[in-house]
Amino acid sequence: MVQPRGNFSLQKGPGMSSDLSPLIPMRALLAGARRKQPALLDLIQKLVHAESPSDNKAAVDACVALAAAHAKSLGGRVKLHRQSAFGHVLEARFGPKAKPGSFPKPILLLGHLDTVWPLGTLKTMPCRIAEGRLWGPGTLDMKAGVAMAFTAIEMLSEACLLQNQIILLLNSDEEIGSPISRPITESLAAECSAVYVLEPAQGLAYKTARKGTGNWRIDVTGIAAHAGVDFEKGASAIRELAHIVEKVSNFTDLKRGLTVSIGLAGGGSKTNVIPAEAWAEVDVRIARKADAPRIERKFAALKPTDKRCTLALTGGINRPPMERTRGTIQLYRRASALSQELGFQLDEASTGGASDGNFTAALGIPTLDGMGAVGSGAHAIHEYIDSSHLIPRTTLLAALLSTTD
Repeated sequence: MVQPRGNFSLQKGPGMSSDLSPLIPMRALLAGARRKQPALLDLIQKLVHAESPSDNKAAVDACVALAAAHAKSLGGRVKLHRQSAFGHVLEARFGPKAKPGSFPKPILLLGHLDTVWPLGTLKTMPCRIAEGRLWGPGTLDMKAGVAMAFTAIEMLSEACLLQNQIILLLNSDEEIGSPISRPITESLAAECSAVYVLEPAQGLAYKTARKGTGNWRIDVTGIAAHAGVDFEKGASAIRELAHIVEKVSNFTDLKRGLTVSIGLAGGGSKTNVIPAEAWAEVDVRIARKADAPRIERKFAALKPTDKRCTLALTGGINRPPMERTRGTIQLYRRASALSQELGFQLDEASTGGASDGNFTAALGIPTLDGMGAVGSGAHAIHEYIDSSHLIPRTTLLAALLSTTD
């Protein structure tokens, strides 16, 4: 192994684990991260100021270009997967080049640069530091996590501890379901031994399980008629939709972690007209991969109660669940042991929300999520990160990147 420069030492000391991390200079890594705190905060703010809503290709591409330039400044081998309809996808490789099938396999750092916030949000929701917090649109979800990844890579590079290839993948369409980037994510993940997802923490915890997600749209067509003159000639699409809503709501099975929620609904034209049209949009969450075909069959089997009405259903499961597997638990236990070396306890958690980590976990690749910033208000006007957690969590990420099985 190449000896690190500067104040880093690979001699085992009281701050190092006797089994998991005998060659990781934990105290030196922590000190190095502390020295980089001003630069880390500055990078987060630069990324936040590069507003990047998913539906604005020019804006999100500008943010991708900013991240690509930073990756190149750290010695990254950058590839842009150019997209015509959505923003570009950034792939940056660090560390030694690895041939396909070589060992150790690379580690994939997975994140996104798009946000839910429209251009101009900074005018009413400025990026600022106050009360130990960094506020602004996209700070928590998830530009701080991206900046943490860059900083961890820089720390390892400067310390000559970047022994394994690291692939950093940042997409531009995660907030709208990753329709373009999913195959890129899955292809790169297949090369790797592990995937670390830079999404926000669950409280203070890493995420070892996520629910899968599905969306359906239900369109009902009935028969219009005058509500007073020809009531019996009409077939109410809204009434039929009410029956359907009750049926699909009963698909919920809390013991299995399966929920069905009708989030949007509408229909009709005038109060004195039997409605000929009605619709609903449905959110489905599943905790088990086996429930995906089961719930899809249930939706496909829906029939109208009023035979004069017709149903049209579109949609399905779009993200498989990230289940709590043995490989993921091994990653979490390693992270937990290293966190104790750094003086804090790292818990694990599951969540009903989904991320691109769902895709990689479904491929059987050990995936650990929630490794980004600690904060609150993702997708809300009070979005912020807690600055006090940036340094220890960035150090932990660097330590994990420098270890392999």
